Amino acid sequence: MTKEELEHKIAMLEDALRSGKANVLGYEDDLKTTKKKLEDINKPEITPLQFDLIQEAIEKGVDEYDFSDTSNFDIEYGIEYDGKVHCESHEINCSYELVEMITAQVHRLFKEAECPTEEKE
Repeated sequence: MTKEELEHKIAMLEDALRSGKANVLGYEDDLKTTKKKLEDINKPEITPLQFDLIQEAIEKGVDEYDFSDTSNFDIEYGIEYDGKVHCESHEINCSYELVEMITAQVHRLFKEAECPTEEKE
């Protein structure tokens, strides 16, 4: 092959590579979208208003939790070199209470459906 033929072949291969990369990116986007659709296929649909109601219920549950009750937290204190006391770390003890408050608020938005029983054949 001549130099010109090799340069032409390189240019064609680079074009094919760019085109292939564009196709791969398109396939990756399609794959991502399709996986998301599969993930969402069995999820019940709710309206934007219902999403807002759920968010308000969560906010209400968090607002009702007593964050000022120090017995809900484990706090480790430390002393700085200049003698100042500071909080080294803090951890919530009763996270289940917070979860229960939020869950109770969200449950108030729904009624429980009856589970169909399986008939024995």
